[in-house]
Amino acid sequence: MDKYYKEFADFLSLHFPYKVQKISVNAGFTCPNRDGLKGVGGCTYCNNQSFSPGYGSTQLTVSEQLRDGISFFSYKYPEMKYLAYFQSYTNTYDSVDKLIALYEEALAYPNVVGLIIGTRPDCMPDELLDYFSELAKKTFLVIEYGLESTLDSTLQFINRGHTFAESEEAICKTAGKGIYTGTHFILGLPHESREQILAYTGKIANLPLTTIKLHQLQLIKGTVMAKQYREHPEWFHLFDVDEYIDLCIDFTEKLNPDLVIERFISQSPKQLLIAPDWGLKNFEFTAKIKKRFAERGTYQGRLFSK
Repeated sequence: MDKYYKEFADFLSLHFPYKVQKISVNAGFTCPNRDGLKGVGGCTYCNNQSFSPGYGSTQLTVSEQLRDGISFFSYKYPEMKYLAYFQSYTNTYDSVDKLIALYEEALAYPNVVGLIIGTRPDCMPDELLDYFSELAKKTFLVIEYGLESTLDSTLQFINRGHTFAESEEAICKTAGKGIYTGTHFILGLPHESREQILAYTGKIANLPLTTIKLHQLQLIKGTVMAKQYREHPEWFHLFDVDEYIDLCIDFTEKLNPDLVIERFISQSPKQLLIAPDWGLKNFEFTAKIKKRFAERGTYQGRLFSK
């Protein structure tokens, strides 16, 4: 079997006749569990430096960040086009006028052919959703909701500030407007068993999702969770790489076969990472997981049931 799961690159190739690359943008937002609206301190695992590349500085404008990001890639792939990925913090959490101005600035930048907007399920006002609905008719657009877990007890423990029911509602409303809708989960959050993680798949089985991202729990310096790990290591199970690969395959077997899997792991900067440090680049992990799919003779959706 050539394809063990639906890959994001194949999904993009249905939309673009050329190679496209995401460029991360940090537009200087915050989150409602940081600024006091719902809480303070943010998610317990979060140090935004861990997923913001060097060119994603809030000191630079959106256009300047796109310029720097594109210059990084374009020397090798001069024909490449780009997706502006609003990644850091909650990228729908500001006045609608200001948000739209930032999105339009990104789309106006040369060779930017679409947007990916990362946000929270409790931060999508109807007015903004109406804008996205119209935008999706004209350009490539994915709204990516950080769910992280389907368990409300976990969401409360990690200080997310929203429930899984709010996630379901946001996904249904967004997809109902004709917008590609994605989600993101962290596998291995404190107090969650393997069985509870695999049960995510049943909770999202009937949701109108287009894409899904998975990644392993990473303990990052300077976070509340790093302190919790020092004081209560028994709350955590940090996967070794082979164990995590098998978990991902078990998870994928139960997923809707139509879901596009964007990634299985994330890489935090080595200087910020406490554990687990697998010493693998993304492409090396992908090769390992495909080899394990082949060894197990399995594929996405093999055990899927609605």
